[in-house]
Amino acid sequence: MKVFHLYITLYLFLSSVVLHAQQTEKVRAEYIYYAPENVTLEAAKRTALERAKIQAIADEFGTMVSQSNATFMTNRDGESNTDFFSLGGSEVKGEWIETIGEPAYSISYEQGMLAVKCVVNGRIREITTNQVDLKIEILRNGTEKRFESDRFKNGDDFFLNFQSPKDGYLAVYLVDGTQTAYCLLPYRSQTEGIFPVKANQPYTLFSIKHAPIAERQLVDEYVMTTAQMAEYNQVYVIYSPNPFTKAIDMRGGTLIPRTLSFEDFHKWLADCRKSDKEMQVRNSTILIEK
Repeated sequence: MKVFHLYITLYLFLSSVVLHAQQTEKVRAEYIYYAPENVTLEAAKRTALERAKIQAIADEFGTMVSQSNATFMTNRDGESNTDFFSLGGSEVKGEWIETIGEPAYSISYEQGMLAVKCVVNGRIREITTNQVDLKIEILRNGTEKRFESDRFKNGDDFFLNFQSPKDGYLAVYLVDGTQTAYCLLPYRSQTEGIFPVKANQPYTLFSIKHAPIAERQLVDEYVMTTAQMAEYNQVYVIYSPNPFTKAIDMRGGTLIPRTLSFEDFHKWLADCRKSDKEMQVRNSTILIEK
């Protein structure tokens, strides 16, 4: 009986630790971004949204001081002060898990300057463990680091370099201006819906030339296109040391990746992150111009 009681106590204790580690907080984030003259309204709204998220995380979990990239953040008595935001959020002690509802924007002009106010609701989670150091490079018309870019022209080739210090699993999605999510990785021919990666092995994705000979028939290569003068797309690179499969999607045309709505993609990603505290999501914005 004593052994049984000890087992139950230990089980409840461990369950409590796991639940605490994965606990999320619901927050309301607000930020006003004063945009320089050369920033478009769309870009200003995107910046206001990202900074609202980071400010909410900083207020809830605190920040770290860093000057390595001209970012200086402090937190005193629960109030955070930021001289410059890192849009990647690497200096805050938490991560944005999901957005609840649609962000609300208010546009005004103050002393001739565009002011964009963003209010957004969501769930955040504190980062309590060291995250895996990932190498991610978005590349334009070449596969070496010198081709790294976030600006593309119609007809440009798209590649991505990736490397992790430990074994894991990878997915890559692109969300375009119509709020359609495209599954770029796993490749269309990979019916198992999962893409494993090996520790310390460099990957050049979306390039038949750089794939192992036995896997070249699976590789999809991508060319960036837009029907507009300029269009912003979001690239999501999703990594976890734990197995996960892609979202349910629909097969596109002969040269089009599998697709799903951004709403369905967002729900899938939020569910994955809630159940896997080791999952990392790197979101990058790229511009495609005619």
